[in-house]
Amino acid sequence: MSTEIASQSDYWNDEADSFRKIYSHEKSAFSNFLDKVFRKDMYERFVFTLHHSAPFPDKKFLDVGCGSGKYAVEFARKGAQHVTGIDIAENMLELSRRLAEQHSVQDRCTFLHTDLLGYELKELFDVSIGIGLFDYIANPFPVLSRMRQATTDRVVISFPRLWTWRAPVRKIRLATRRCPVYFYSRKRIERLMSDAGFSKMKIEKIGKLFCVVGYVNG
Repeated sequence: MSTEIASQSDYWNDEADSFRKIYSHEKSAFSNFLDKVFRKDMYERFVFTLHHSAPFPDKKFLDVGCGSGKYAVEFARKGAQHVTGIDIAENMLELSRRLAEQHSVQDRCTFLHTDLLGYELKELFDVSIGIGLFDYIANPFPVLSRMRQATTDRVVISFPRLWTWRAPVRKIRLATRRCPVYFYSRKRIERLMSDAGFSKMKIEKIGKLFCVVGYVNG
């Protein structure tokens, strides 16, 4: 595990429960209000991802950087044959397993402690997602290429937009926690997707994010 991944693992182990509460809303009314205002695009990218990952029955999904399991468990609840979630933070994986048990889908979910480049690919997936993943990857091309290699239909991913007021605020805030964060222009995303082998793609601006669908077979 690289030094960068190790520092990010430490960060996300510390932040795991706080991150979970963004979706569970187990906060004060005021904190939930702030999330709805300032993290609106996080909830909207969830809707985008579900829409562009459907249909779910009889499909296999890979969730790269699965976090607290929100996406993976929802896929299983909607009938996915199996969902594999990988993450570099053990505390996130524990939350994912707990959430799967709460919704009685643990038999169709597997959560593994690894990053994608270290993951031994033993099967292919119909759909792979990477939501909130490329924010923290200095060199996204190998990871994006690996996602395409692992996927037979499409990938659904998100990138934080360059030149928004949030970008410098996040960069400074996370730098104090030794967690680098990276931002993207539409042109860079188009180039990355094309270089990784996605000849057909959909890019939608959602708040301060770009949400992207890359089609494996064009």
